[in-house]
Amino acid sequence: MMKQLFPMKHVMGYVASLVLSAAALIVIYGDLSSTANMVVLLITALIQASLQLFVFMHIGESADSKKELYINIAYAMFVALVTIFGTLFIFVWGWYA
Repeated sequence: MMKQLFPMKHVMGYVASLVLSAAALIVIYGDLSSTANMVVLLITALIQASLQLFVFMHIGESADSKKELYINIAYAMFVALVTIFGTLFIFVWGWYA
């Protein structure tokens, strides 16, 4: 009975998230090239984002609203990219000057 109530999937997701965060610390403390640093960060970020979506946000559990869910994710990514590139456009590329 207790085994059915214990959220083992969530605990394993949390541990995997901690391991991926620790792997990203290689970039800070490791003696790698900048290309290797970016590869490590990109891979760990993509794996961790998918882990968060599937384990903690339950993206794969509901079959009836998958279309709406993916539309919401695409919209959120669009807003994030507009925010990131808008910030780069204003502050880094000197639009305000």
